[in-house]
Amino acid sequence: MLLSLLSFNAFADISASIKEVVEAPAKVGEARFSYYFWDVYDATLYAPKGRWNGQPPYALKLTYLRDLKGKKIAQRSVKEMKKQGLKDATKLAQWRGQMQQIFPDVKENDVLIGIATSQQTTRFVYNGEVIGNIDDADFTQRFFDIWLSEKTSEPEFRQQLLEGAN
Repeated sequence: MLLSLLSFNAFADISASIKEVVEAPAKVGEARFSYYFWDVYDATLYAPKGRWNGQPPYALKLTYLRDLKGKKIAQRSVKEMKKQGLKDATKLAQWRGQMQQIFPDVKENDVLIGIATSQQTTRFVYNGEVIGNIDDADFTQRFFDIWLSEKTSEPEFRQQLLEGAN
């Protein structure tokens, strides 16, 4: 019973973090990301009233299904941005450094939320607590494009996230 109470409180905190930025947040879609045979995380996309139009504010919640190092998450994010055509090595290095400072090592059932604010800032929330912001409109676009762009390396995953988009 205590475990279910803790889970409810963690969800309430996370929900509050999204509500601070996204008015009337509702789920657009969800998907499970797997790499080869390993389930990595479950993702849920939230937008105002569940209507994602590609413009902030919106939030992407990742519930991790395995332990991962924060540095590896940052490196993978940069790799995905490169795959989509970003060639600016200086900008990528700067962003990698910022993400490495922000992203914690995650364990199974940890929740990391990226929130795209209407001011084009990305806010990161870890298990209900704000852990950092990156105030760069280009970063915000490129970061969320990893999952939401038509150029994503995981088009089926994107389709599931956007299943409820209007």
